[in-house]
Parts: sequence; structure tokens; C-alpha cells
Amino acid sequence: MRSAPLAPHRAGTEPAPSVHTTAEPQRPGPYTRSVRPSRSFTFLLLTVVLVAGVRLPLAAAGLQVMGMSDYSTLIPVVAAALVPLRQTLIVGLANLAAGIAAYGIIFAQNMSHASRITVITALVASLLVALAVCRARIAAEGRLKHLMVSRERLALLSEASSRVGSTLDVTRTAEELAEVTVRRFADHAAVDLFGPVLKGEEPAPGPHGGPVTLRRAARRSVPASLAAAASPGCNVVTYCRGSVPALSLLRGVPMCEEVTDSADAGNCWPAGPAGADADAQVPHSALAVPLRARGVTLGAALFTRSRHRDAFDTNDVLLAQEIAARAAVCMDNACRYTHERATSVALQRSLLPQVVPQQPAVHAVARYLPADSRMGVGGDWYDVIPLSGARVALVVGDVVGHGVHASAAMGRLRAAVHTLADIDLPPDELLTHLNDIVIRLQTEAAYTPAGGGEGTVEAGIGEFVATCLYMDYDPISQQCTAARAGHPPPVVVHPRAGADFLDVPAGPPLGVGGLPFETAEVHLPEDSLLALYTDGLVESPHHGLDERLERLLKALSEPMPSLQATCDHVLDMLVDNRTRDDVALVVARTRALDEAHTAAWDLLDDLAEVARARDLASFQLAQWGLPDAAFNAELVVSELVTNAIRYGGSPVQLRLIRHNALICEVSDGANTAPHLRRARTYDEGGRGLFIVAQLAERWGTRQRTDGKTIWAELALPPTRVSAHATL
Repeated sequence: MRSAPLAPHRAGTEPAPSVHTTAEPQRPGPYTRSVRPSRSFTFLLLTVVLVAGVRLPLAAAGLQVMGMSDYSTLIPVVAAALVPLRQTLIVGLANLAAGIAAYGIIFAQNMSHASRITVITALVASLLVALAVCRARIAAEGRLKHLMVSRERLALLSEASSRVGSTLDVTRTAEELAEVTVRRFADHAAVDLFGPVLKGEEPAPGPHGGPVTLRRAARRSVPASLAAAASPGCNVVTYCRGSVPALSLLRGVPMCEEVTDSADAGNCWPAGPAGADADAQVPHSALAVPLRARGVTLGAALFTRSRHRDAFDTNDVLLAQEIAARAAVCMDNACRYTHERATSVALQRSLLPQVVPQQPAVHAVARYLPADSRMGVGGDWYDVIPLSGARVALVVGDVVGHGVHASAAMGRLRAAVHTLADIDLPPDELLTHLNDIVIRLQTEAAYTPAGGGEGTVEAGIGEFVATCLYMDYDPISQQCTAARAGHPPPVVVHPRAGADFLDVPAGPPLGVGGLPFETAEVHLPEDSLLALYTDGLVESPHHGLDERLERLLKALSEPMPSLQATCDHVLDMLVDNRTRDDVALVVARTRALDEAHTAAWDLLDDLAEVARARDLASFQLAQWGLPDAAFNAELVVSELVTNAIRYGGSPVQLRLIRHNALICEVSDGANTAPHLRRARTYDEGGRGLFIVAQLAERWGTRQRTDGKTIWAELALPPTRVSAHATL
């Protein structure tokens, strides 16, 4: 076995030595070769013998044999048009020998000396003419064959340029490279890549001296060529130190190898061929080309030819190097795209809730499907936000557009919704404030800082347009308040009725401006089903919107054993593998907190009611079996009722709510909200809210149309929390 690197010749350096030592003349790679005598050569030799043999009976019959010389002179000319130069010479010499023997010896008595000289001279002339014609024909065929081979190589290069890299997928690009080169360039082709490349990551820096372990991304072979290189399902390939592929990766140049022994094929291919025709299928020429892009080695492409084809020559190496270079650029682009998409999807998912928290008001399940790879990540988001008074907010939104900018804008809007929901704004007011935030984001996006610090206006002002649906559900009153900004309406499935869309006034999208947002209130009995979704679920280029909405209602109307099964069923019916937008889906089943979990009392506008409020709270906690929480609850109730009577006004109400925590609410008729401050050493008051903040897990203020409500959430003992966790 002989191997040597083949690289383009550079000025000032010696050309790479040839690796071909076969006796047969080398022909361009795509063509096969013949080492056996042709049928035309055998037929011409038989013709010479036949013509010489016919002269004997003619001479015996006393017939004129001079005309047979005309046929003898045609035989070398015919050979010049059919067989190679060496075979033409053999036929001409045989014909000349037969002519000299016939006309100079056998038929000497019947011919004059001048006639014999004339015939033999004609035979010699025909031989010389035949050699000249044959040489001219071979030269013309060589030029034509060279043009055909060059044309074939250009066609192969053009096909590789158009077919390789049609997708932004590393594995598919490797398969396209193998498909293009097999049969027209090689009998067997394999593309081996480093493991990180298939994941969209940068491979380890070189040099790769071996042993080197790669992943076989693609392998193709002609039906009668080399057998499979590895067992089915095995895609790990190891290049031993000193093997031709390992040397190619180490030096960064193509390496060509001529296999002189079937045992040497293991340096290129892990397994040899099998079958009756194994000798003809063993590769006798192998070529390893490194796949490099941006100075980084991604892997190697391996090509082999079996014995019925010519070995790889320098022109073949240059062609393979050019195809591999273009394929490497496509693979690098696909690798970088895979990495960027994985980063974008990771960013998108990190900005979404990792888990849907369990709420006493609803049992919710959410699903998110990223957009198709050709569209990029989107800006869909969802949220299940706990509110005061055991209420819950269900939110679904969509930032118009795709890409990292849409994901970043989605994260900012989701944080803004959390902040606005924390101060207990009604849905219409929350969307109004959110609309102002989107308009502010548009202003920031319209100006991009330049190098000198000044802003330049860009045409991206509509990038942060978004839609949103915000729903507020109270499990005590079982009232749901909803408002939407350009978003599809939610679906409600009542326990004893079918699915229908909730009639929520359609406000303008966020950032567009125009009409104010309006709310809709609806009574939802316990076990009602709510479905919030983004437009990616119902919009499709292949179906109308009305048809998709009807399919959504049908999917939600069918009974399912769990909410997870309901989500999966909806996605199976409406989401296909064709081009689609990202999808966010939230399905929630409402719960109710009855009188066994709540207690409310109206109080007089008199400070004497503070003691009564403490007694009422203590008695109620005793009935609920929470005596351990009575002390903290009495302190909180005392401070809140005192502040409501002293600084608020009628009507004053105390309400206790029990679920997985204890909520104390005190309502009054004033609209002014209290503020927490640190009292100075000699101040007589100002410590009430500070005490509440220290005892409560959370506390806050909720505005109402006829006043405000101050609430505080107290933690229950661990045993009580586990007892009420299933409510």
C-alpha cells in the first residue's frame, strides 16, 4: 500500500509525487478501463488468416489472385479505425507477413517480379497509413475524452453546489454530499464528523493526530460496490494513529491511497466486502479529504473506488477538495444555525414559567411548542399568577414577529404583567398600562445607538406590537373578569354544556393605540374548563380560520381523563408538522371555595369593634381547627381593623379565607392606600403595618369601586398545609 498527500501545486515547491504505479495507461476517474483484447482485434486477426487461406484454393484453380491484394490493404485501415495503436501494428504486421509469404513465395511462379514488389509495397504503405490514421484517431479521442471528463467534472461540481446545503441541517448536508459523489465520482462515500458538530457546537481544536473518534453522519455506496462499513445502528468510527484519514485530519490536506492488499483496506474502511465477487469489490484506491471551514476541522469525507475503475488522480483530488470545501461551509452554516436556534429556544423557554404553580382557584396545565425552524423562535408566553384573596390570573400573550428580539420583548412584557398584577389592577387597567409600556418599547426600538453615541432611526417601529389576554378568576364569588388586546377569545366549557367562545370585547393590539380596553364578567361554576391560546394554534396557511376554530371547540368538547390529556388532544388535532408559528396553550379547570372556607363579618365604625374582631377571628380559627394560628391572626386582625376604623371609614368588613394559607382581609370605604414606614423611637404610632409585614408572608392593598381592601396572608402550620393542599 502506498499513500501520499495530494494538494494543489504551489509556486516554489515540488509537486506531490504520484501514487499510481499500474502498468495500464491511466484514464480519467469516471471511466472504467479494459485490460483484455477487444473482439475487433480478434476478428481482424481472423480476417488476415481467412484472406490468406482463400488465396490457396484460388491459386490451385488457376484463377487470378492479384485482386486479393486489394482486400489485404484494407485490413490495416479497418484496424486503424477500431483498435488501439499497438493492436493496429500487430494486425498490420500479420497482414504484411501473410502478404510476403503469399505473393513472394507461394505464388511466385504465377506473378512477375514487378507485380510482387507492387503488392508488397502496397501492403507496407497500407500499414504505415493505418498507423498514422490510428495515431490521429487516438489523439482526437484523447482530446474528446479530456473534454468529456472536464465537462463531467464541471457538471458534478455544479450539481454539488446546487444540491449540497439545501437545508440548515448538519446530518442532511452530510447525506447530500455522499449522495452527490457516489456513482459519478466514487463507488463508496462516507462523511464522518466530530460529535459536537452534530449538536451545533464547536469541535475541539486540533491537531487531531489519532486515534480520533468521529460520528458517521452519512454513508452511500453503489449496489455492486463495497459492503457496509459498520453494523446497522453503529455510527461511531475510530481512526487509528497513522491511518490515512487520521493523517489527513492531522495535516489538513487530502490524502490519497492505493490499496495493494485487501488487508490494507482496514486503514480506510473498518470492514471488508463479502460475497462471491469480493475481489472485484475490494477498494483499490481511497481518498480522504478533511472538511474545514473558518480554520476549524469539522470532520472528514472518505471516498473509495473498486478495482473496475481507475484510481484517483490529482485532478480527482482537486475536484473532491473543491466539493468538500463547499460542503464544509454549508455544514458550518448549519452548525452555527443549530447553535443559534438552540440558544434562542433555551432563552425562550427560560423566560417562560418552568412549572405551573398549583392554585386554590384553578387547576391549570400549560403547553408551549416552539415555532418551525424556518420561522425562528417566537414571542408567545403564558402565565398563571396568584392574586390576593385566593384569586388567580390567567395570562396568554404573543409578541408579533420572530427571533431573539421577540423573545426579549416577551420577557419584558411578562415581567411587566407580573408587576402590574401584583398591585391588583383590574384587567382593563392592566392592559392600559401594558399598552403604555409597549409604546415605550417601540420608541426605544426606533433608535439604535451609532458609533458616535447618537441615535439613528430604523424601520422597526412595529417590532414590539403584541397581543394579550388577561383573565381574573375569584373562586369565592366564581366570577371571571377578562379583557383582551387583539388576542383570540378564550374558550369556556361549562360542566353541563358544550364549548363556546367567551364574549370578551376585542380591544386593539398593544402598541397600536385607539379604543380603550373593555372587560367582560361571566359566572363560571365549579369544574368549568377555560382554554387560553395563541394564534399559532388556530391559524394555518392550509385551512381557514373558521374551520380551525370549529376544530378547537370540537377538541375541547370531547371528555378527557385529565387536563394533560386534554392539552395533548388539542395539540394533536390542530398542530401538524408543516410550517407553523409557535403555540402557547393553557387549560384550566375552575375550583370554588364555599362557606366552609370563608367567613365575613361587618363591623361598626367604632374602635370598640377591634376587640370583637379579635374574638370573631379566634372563634372561627378554632372551628377550622387552627388554634396554633390564632395568636398571629389576632395581632394582624387587630392592627388592620384599627387602621380601617381610624383612617378609613364605613363600611368596614373583616373576611377570613382558608386554603393552603390563611388570608385576613379588612375592607373600608376610603380610597387612600396605607404605606409602610419605619417609626422613630419616640413615635407613638406608625408601627401597625410594620407588625403586619413581619407576621405575614405577603400583604398588600386592593382597590375597589367603593373603597379598598388591605389583606395579609399568614402561613399555616405544616400539618394544616398538607391537610388543605388538595382544596
